[in-house]
Amino acid sequence: MENKELVRHGYNNCAQNYLKHRDLFQNQKYIDDLIDRLEPNSKILDIGCGAGIPIDKYLVEKGFQVTGIDLSSEQIRLAKENVSQAEYHIQDMSEIDFPDNSFDCVISFYAIFHVKREEHQQLFDRLFASVKDGGYLLVTMGAGEWEGVEDFFGSEMFWSHFGVEKNLEIIQNSGFQIIHQEIDQSGNEKHLVSLAQKPQKRKASLPSFDTNQEI
Repeated sequence: MENKELVRHGYNNCAQNYLKHRDLFQNQKYIDDLIDRLEPNSKILDIGCGAGIPIDKYLVEKGFQVTGIDLSSEQIRLAKENVSQAEYHIQDMSEIDFPDNSFDCVISFYAIFHVKREEHQQLFDRLFASVKDGGYLLVTMGAGEWEGVEDFFGSEMFWSHFGVEKNLEIIQNSGFQIIHQEIDQSGNEKHLVSLAQKPQKRKASLPSFDTNQEI
C-alpha cells in the first residue's frame, strides 16, 4: 500500500479511537494567541482537520468561518456531525487548489508530517498563495528528522518530516515571516509549533506634482 493510502486507510480505521485521545495534545494557548490577532468573522482553513474537535468547534464558537479538509472520508463524516456550522471536504492537502487570497488564516495540527517531506515546500507555497496579505499560518511539524511507518491506534501510519531548522526554512522560503516558534511537548511527544504571517503588500506611492509648474 502506498504512503498516501496508508494515511487514508489508517485514519478511516482509527478515527473514533483517535478522537477519544485527541485531548492529549493541549493547543489552547496557541489557538488563543491566534484568535487575538484575527478580525471577527475571519475565514480559516484547517488542513488535516480530522473530526473537527476540539479545534474547529472552538473556532466556530468564537465566531470564525471554518473550512476543513482531510484525506480521510471517515474523519470528514465525523467533522460534519460534530461541527455542522463549518464547511468540510475530502481532499488531499498536497493538492489544494483554493483561489489566491481566499483565507485570513491557515492552520494545521498533527497532519503535515503525513505528506512526504519532499513535497512540504510545494505545500507551503500553495498555502502562502491561499492566505490574504497580512494573514496568518499556525502549524505543527516534526521536531526531528524521520520517515517511516509505525503503528497508530492499531493501524499502520506513514510519517515524514524534517528537523526544526529545515522546517522553519521551508516556512520562510514560501514567503511567510516567523512570529514565534517553540517545541511543544504535550501528550508526551515533541512537535514544532510555528506561528507565521504573510507580509502586507506596500501600497504604491502616488507621484508627486509641482503645483507651481506651468501647464
